[in-house]
Amino acid sequence: MCQFFSFVGDGHGSFRYHDWEDRQRIGVNSDPGPDSHTGIPTTARVPAERQFLWSKYEYQPLTREFTIDNGVEEHDHEAARNWVEALDFRKVIPTLKVKPILHPLKIVPPRSITKKHLEMLEDWASVRASVGDSVWASVGDSVWDSVGDSVGASVGDSVWDSVWASVWASVGDSVWASVGDSVRASVGASVWASVGDSVGASVRASVWAYCSSFVDIEYQYDFSSAIKLWELGLVPSYDEKVWRLHGGKGAKILWEGTLTTKEKRP
Repeated sequence: MCQFFSFVGDGHGSFRYHDWEDRQRIGVNSDPGPDSHTGIPTTARVPAERQFLWSKYEYQPLTREFTIDNGVEEHDHEAARNWVEALDFRKVIPTLKVKPILHPLKIVPPRSITKKHLEMLEDWASVRASVGDSVWASVGDSVWDSVGDSVGASVGDSVWDSVWASVWASVGDSVWASVGDSVRASVGASVWASVGDSVGASVRASVWAYCSSFVDIEYQYDFSSAIKLWELGLVPSYDEKVWRLHGGKGAKILWEGTLTTKEKRP
């Protein structure tokens, strides 16, 4: 399956891809999608019998990972890498924010936790509770009873679903999968392991909220408080009783206590 971002090259300095205008015309969630290695040369009016002469590539703009998916042997693949690394991705996805993926536990955290940090934590706790409550209400108690409490408690997955629905409709599932997979591979597993499995759902929620910062669209919920904490090197966790803020090497607990949260309506 072709991944975001896919492009093709003829080996003579000519490269083709689907820009945002193409993606809207084709449909961001069409099948085959706008990153189809077959569809791209077809759009460029390359005759079907000559499409095998074009090399096929994939590139992940957040991690700068370049892949030769099906390259013609004599083509200059390094030229393809150089071309795509210089590409202005605003032409591809105007709302995609190409920026470094930050690992919060590798950021020097604040020396002390202030009222400002706790206000952000309270805001995030309220948003997280609201997302969970809205998902619970939408499927009904009987469904949650049938799948078990462990699934019902996975608010992290609920945040993912909420963000995913917005991004899927706006820029397509391949783009969102690319962002989510990149962030998760770069920092997600490491953060979860450092903070601990017992609060995994609450930490996952922060990871997915941070993922939303890579696509500049209007979401149903405001995840900015979780994103700000992340960028300050602070990772919230919640064990259904106590909230904590972790930071630095070893995910040291910098603050812990209870919060009074109010559900936030989208």
